[in-house]
Amino acid sequence: MLIKRDDLVQVISGKDKGKRGKVLKVIPKESKVVVQGVNMVKRHQRPIPQLREGGIIEREAPIYACKVMIVCPSCDKPTRVGVKFLEDGTKVRFCKKCGEIIDKA
Repeated sequence: MLIKRDDLVQVISGKDKGKRGKVLKVIPKESKVVVQGVNMVKRHQRPIPQLREGGIIEREAPIYACKVMIVCPSCDKPTRVGVKFLEDGTKVRFCKKCGEIIDKA
């Protein structure tokens, strides 16, 4: 997976299409990601004494990684990501639109 935690992504399909958010968690085994403020679900929480109170809480649910695209920090557009090796042998991710390096892979 080319998506990592703390990446800024944009949803490209589904009920939250167009929303942007930071990746909170990556689940590579299921090919899913949890994005801040996207795919919000309501859960009924039972109260546990000395820990938390009960009620209906709203939290993010995982979304398939194929439904999000990384937003390039330099051109500020959702883009596909490529991987290349620099002269010194380090592996980096780069934006396919503008060619700028996103970060080390």
